[in-house]
Amino acid sequence: MHKVMIQLKNVVKNFENQEVVKSINLDVYEGEFLTLLGASGCGKTTTLRMIAGFEEVTEGEIYLDQENMAGKPPYARNVNTVFQTYALFPHMNVYDNIAFGLVEKKMPKKEIKEKVSQALEMVQLQGFEKRRPSQMSGGQKQRVAIARALVNNPKVLLLDEPLGALDLKLRKQMQVELKHLQQKLGITFLYVTHDQEEALTMSDRIAVMNHGRIEQIGSAQEIYEHPASRFVADFIGESNILEGYVTSIDEPYMTVSFEFGQIDHLPSSGYVKEEMLYVSIRPENVRYSTEPVPDFQLQGIIKEHIYAGSAIRTIAELPNSQEIKITNHPEQTLPEPGSSVYLYWNKDKTVLLHTAGDKLYDLIEDAVLK
Repeated sequence: MHKVMIQLKNVVKNFENQEVVKSINLDVYEGEFLTLLGASGCGKTTTLRMIAGFEEVTEGEIYLDQENMAGKPPYARNVNTVFQTYALFPHMNVYDNIAFGLVEKKMPKKEIKEKVSQALEMVQLQGFEKRRPSQMSGGQKQRVAIARALVNNPKVLLLDEPLGALDLKLRKQMQVELKHLQQKLGITFLYVTHDQEEALTMSDRIAVMNHGRIEQIGSAQEIYEHPASRFVADFIGESNILEGYVTSIDEPYMTVSFEFGQIDHLPSSGYVKEEMLYVSIRPENVRYSTEPVPDFQLQGIIKEHIYAGSAIRTIAELPNSQEIKITNHPEQTLPEPGSSVYLYWNKDKTVLLHTAGDKLYDLIEDAVLK
């Protein structure tokens, strides 16, 4: 994947003097499945709508297949959009819904029939030509919407929360089907969702958005295992985030202290003494012991165990009342609630994150103010 199919250069969008998209730069490659992931209101759908031509860019430039889209209306862009609401015509049957764009282009009827037939085969809806949307399930209607978008052979397919209206089981099934379809066709997919699991399951790369900015772009594994900010660590999956500061450095290691303990021999690269930082560790990587563990001075009380089918979720409470989430296998022997345990993990799994540059005196000042 080398050819850039979608390019955003310093793209800004304002609504009534409020900046909702803030100087985004993004390259999406030909044949790639890239997801814009973020909470409601982060600017992901607005970004998609600017690419589609439904919203004008306030500042910056958007290129599709190396062509500047400035001033080009939606119908003149070689993209198609699939919406969460499907946007099917209720008075038309499946065939006519899919054929609508081709009819508008005044394509010969024989060619339209061939293309509609191919599109129905792609989404496995052969034999549904005469059905109306009201006679179909949510998953079937979504497939019709996708077929209608694909029948025009777009270079880019834009998908705005397309599975959001489906129930959990069907949504998971459609995630797999969509990914397989994209791989089969080789079309560039730009997908918008707030669902972290959906993004991790389907995407070649994920762009995590927060307050109109892209916080990190990378593969699902990169973003999950190496988050670039506290927001990404907290938003993608679950993470235990501890706030601490560097108390000593003995290259190439340092000691990080918290108000309830410390960790020794963490890598010191890029940190200075008295710098505040975040220590992030995923629940599945946390372990506990009834005996002290070298380099870890973290002690907690087992609060509860929650059965979740394939895993047991354990909550341990630190002396400052912060809760640490731990994921256990159902067959593990679990300590009784109220037990005191020592918490630790493989230090290779530790994610260290810079704060905004706070120093130790800020921590002391906050403590005094409290």
